[in-house]
Amino acid sequence: MITQQAQIKITLPLALKDFVDSKASRVGLPVASYIKHLILKEVEHMEYPVFEASERTIKKAKDALKNKDKSILVGDVDKFFKNL
Repeated sequence: MITQQAQIKITLPLALKDFVDSKASRVGLPVASYIKHLILKEVEHMEYPVFEASERTIKKAKDALKNKDKSILVGDVDKFFKNL
C-alpha cells in the first residue's frame, strides 16, 4: 500500500540542531529519520483515525469496476482534457 507523504521544514536554534545531530549520530540514523522516530514514539499509543468511504463513493467505485471494459487508455492527459 502506498501512503501519501508530506514534507515538513523546521528551523532550530544552532545549539538544538547540534544536539539533535549528536543524538541521531549516536543511534546511527540521519537527522530526518531520527526526528521521524521521535514523532512516531510520541504518537505510538494514539489511535490512528480511520475513515470509511461514503455510500456514494462506494457506489461510484463499484460502477467504475463494472464499466472498466468501456475505459480508454489516455497517453497525454493534458491534451485529452483540452480536446474535450
